[in-house]
Amino acid sequence: MGIKDISPDVLVFWSWHWAKLNATIVYTWITMFLLTLGSWLATRNLQARRELSRWQNFLEVIVTAMRDQIREIAQRDATPFLPFVGTLFLFIALSNLLAIIPGWVPPTASLSTTAALALVVLIGVPIYGIQSRGFASYLKQYVQPSPIMLPMNILGELSRTLALAVRLFGNIMSGTKIAAILLAITPILFPVVMQALGLLTGMIQAYIFAVLAMVYIASAARIQDQREQKAREAALAKGDDHG
Repeated sequence: MGIKDISPDVLVFWSWHWAKLNATIVYTWITMFLLTLGSWLATRNLQARRELSRWQNFLEVIVTAMRDQIREIAQRDATPFLPFVGTLFLFIALSNLLAIIPGWVPPTASLSTTAALALVVLIGVPIYGIQSRGFASYLKQYVQPSPIMLPMNILGELSRTLALAVRLFGNIMSGTKIAAILLAITPILFPVVMQALGLLTGMIQAYIFAVLAMVYIASAARIQDQREQKAREAALAKGDDHG
């Protein structure tokens, strides 16, 4: 049995020649639709009064928690990173939480989905790094401490992206399969317990994926922070001298 045999990719709803509509694609579309619908409901009547709607209150709790977590990791303003990292977390968390619905297969149980998410992080890291440090300065890190380390540094970038995809896929896929096996053996007690543990694992994996993505981005933008810190220290020292 290969990876394709235990993936939701094998569940095909519709096909025509080379085009196939499998469970991974359908459930991904459903997750994106629910996120879009929830965002529209929460933001259609935004207001700054004390009496907020339930949707707006719920949205503000989530956004505030994500902003605080990103700020704690990056040690800087979280605004530039919140849309990217927050979307990753919400998509993974919702697709995993919906596993409580009978028949739902989380898209993150497919290696195709997790590889795509990891690829987005792989592309996003240099974009944030170049924005913070400049093109030449960012590329220079790949030849540090010497040019001979260039292949190793590139391999490190690719290997951590692969680890990001495999970790999420392995945890979600294994939890789904174990719950299905226990459901066939003992249809009452163990599936309920495993389903609860699966939901907890799904949320933890969404959190880990988002945190690791933010750590990679923060690492890519770190030198700029160091320069700013040195500039601030130099300005303070200059001010003390004049004082």
